[in-house]
Amino acid sequence: MLKKLAIASLCALSAAAFITGCGSSQKPASSAAASAPAEKKEITVGATAGPHAEVVEAAAKEAEKNGLKVNVKEFSDYITPDQALADGDLDIVVYQHKPFMENFNKQHGTHLTDIGRAILMRMGIYSNKVKDVKDLPEGATISIPNDPTNEGRGLQLLEKAGVIKLKEGVGMKATPADVVENPKNIQFKEIEAAQLPRSLDDVDASVITMNYVMSAGLSPEKQGIFLEDKDTPLAVMIIAVREKDKDQPAYKKFVQAYQSDAVKKFIAEKYKGTIVPAWD
Repeated sequence: MLKKLAIASLCALSAAAFITGCGSSQKPASSAAASAPAEKKEITVGATAGPHAEVVEAAAKEAEKNGLKVNVKEFSDYITPDQALADGDLDIVVYQHKPFMENFNKQHGTHLTDIGRAILMRMGIYSNKVKDVKDLPEGATISIPNDPTNEGRGLQLLEKAGVIKLKEGVGMKATPADVVENPKNIQFKEIEAAQLPRSLDDVDASVITMNYVMSAGLSPEKQGIFLEDKDTPLAVMIIAVREKDKDQPAYKKFVQAYQSDAVKKFIAEKYKGTIVPAWD
């Protein structure tokens, strides 16, 4: 009898070991399946009114062809969209450059990240009087934005163009007082950013952000004499999501739709060179 019990116990243990072993061998597959996020069929994308929202609308039409419904929500400020994304009220936002997002994360303790490039909004040097920065005359007057962020950005662009040289390490905090080399004795006229296009007839050149270039109907091709590089962080707009959701399949599908040939064509026809794709 004891022998039979021992054999039965051994069989039970062997069976248990077999079941446990099978369970272990299957665990990675089930774990991987559980960790993969279920693909959403409908998402909400936030964008500021104007070009950002218009391009997102074009991307939404492309996404719908692949079974993804995209609701577009427009905003009139630059803080609310990121906060709504962080709070879970939006799935994606498209309207900012990476330094802005990183600063928002730092100030608000949020965890937003980018999953793709959107459009280029390049600052440029514009002129109605010369065709090249090399042709700026001695003592030329250049108007620049008077707000801290864009003033430093504008001066850095002038340095990149070889017009001036700034104090080493001053970066985005640069002001005209930080100019250490000024071979043509350039005079700077600090003006509110929105008024810069109107100053073109009164100055030799002006440093203008792309949003005001567009609103004023200026032409980067005809009046732009020097533009930021395509990889300048402040010029590259991004597609942002919550970091924990960056692998959501629907979000990747939206990026594919945004960066499609159809949207590229829409941008070319709608904005005629003022805005161009950042993913090329």
